Amino acid sequence: MSDYMFMLESHLSTDQNRVVREVQTAASEAGMSLFLTGGAMRDMLGGSAIRDLDFCVEGDALKLAKGLARRKAAQIVSCDEHRNSAELVFPGGVTVEIAMARREQYSKPGARAQVAPATIHEDLRSRDLTVNAIALSLNRASRGLLIDPTNGLADIQHKELRAVGNYSLYDDPARILRLIRFRARLGFTVEERTQAQYQRVREAGLEERVSPRKLFDEVHHIANDPNPADVVRTLHQEGLLKLFSPALAGGKLNLAGLVRLQKARQLVPFGVYFPVENLGLFLSLLTEKLSPKEKAALIKGLALRKSEIDLWQKLEGRARKIERRLKSAKPRRPSEIYRVLAPAPGEEIFFLLTHSSLDLVRDRIRNCLQKYFPLAQEVTDEQVRAKGVEPGTPKYKKTKEELIQARLDARPKRPAPPPEPPPPERSPVGPPVRTGPAAFRKPLTRPVR
Repeated sequence: MSDYMFMLESHLSTDQNRVVREVQTAASEAGMSLFLTGGAMRDMLGGSAIRDLDFCVEGDALKLAKGLARRKAAQIVSCDEHRNSAELVFPGGVTVEIAMARREQYSKPGARAQVAPATIHEDLRSRDLTVNAIALSLNRASRGLLIDPTNGLADIQHKELRAVGNYSLYDDPARILRLIRFRARLGFTVEERTQAQYQRVREAGLEERVSPRKLFDEVHHIANDPNPADVVRTLHQEGLLKLFSPALAGGKLNLAGLVRLQKARQLVPFGVYFPVENLGLFLSLLTEKLSPKEKAALIKGLALRKSEIDLWQKLEGRARKIERRLKSAKPRRPSEIYRVLAPAPGEEIFFLLTHSSLDLVRDRIRNCLQKYFPLAQEVTDEQVRAKGVEPGTPKYKKTKEELIQARLDARPKRPAPPPEPPPPERSPVGPPVRTGPAAFRKPLTRPVR
């Protein structure tokens, strides 16, 4: 095993490692060369947790994605026929993008790219930033080989953002939004020539040519970012929020709400499975101060679809139903609170944590996130089998719920009291023997009169 494969496996969760093996098997059976690329490589080499897996294949990526869906190994979320890519969700909430290795050419800044199949080296050389232009081979003959034609690894080590080419930001002005987002998230500096290219794009006003759906894609990425408030603040300082909504460039930016969301996310302990649909939650907080007319303009400016609007505008109604159950007198024991919140979508729980005016509701949510969810995950399949129940049987779910309830409601054991000090030593005859400094004091004697 190469050092990079060891590094990859140590950065992935159990579910992510399983997904990598499944995609490798499917690509091998289809005769396609498979590579791990993009944000997964950037995060791994930068020492961060890998949130999403980005795969690139030399071949038909949509065919590979549909094959995984037919096996019921994953569910396809969206497809891009033009770029031959698909987004999938695997069990355990692992999100994956599979894309064809391609070469993109632009007739003019902001125009739709002309896409053609390419090798992995050509694909990497046509990307936006060098930190995103690194690949790891997952093929049997070259497994673990790092492919870095633009020296992105050195830029990660130097904490620097550098454009792949002299016209990378010109060709696709949406990349300047990506540049600012990575600068805010990673804390990297922008290389001098890349900064000059960014300034020339701004002076020419090319950011106005970014299409509505590319603006939406950027909003979606910001929503999924671990620190959305930091990204939005940086975009505001750069004067780029007006691209999404002119009203956000004024005094209607709800930055305080995004900061509350950022803090709420930090309450979830590492390793706890807590899926969240971030888009609707982010839009709800971002647009909280906008008027209905301004919200309608934002919907048009991002070309939002009905399903995406519903995630945003129906979120509060769904969350308030959970709030009514949480504030009632019935859920008192930990298992009762857990039964209310465990099936609830993560975005509804976060909405209440950032909006509810009731201390009781917020306290119960915090306890559930920090105590009850981690305790519930400690109940394993082995413990259920010990009860004579196998996973997949009708009794499995009920038995596991009973074990979780017993674990949550069990009273914590009190620590044993400290042992009592031994009694002082006594001489066989007479008063107790003096010990310590007092034993060396001279007895007081009265003068004889």
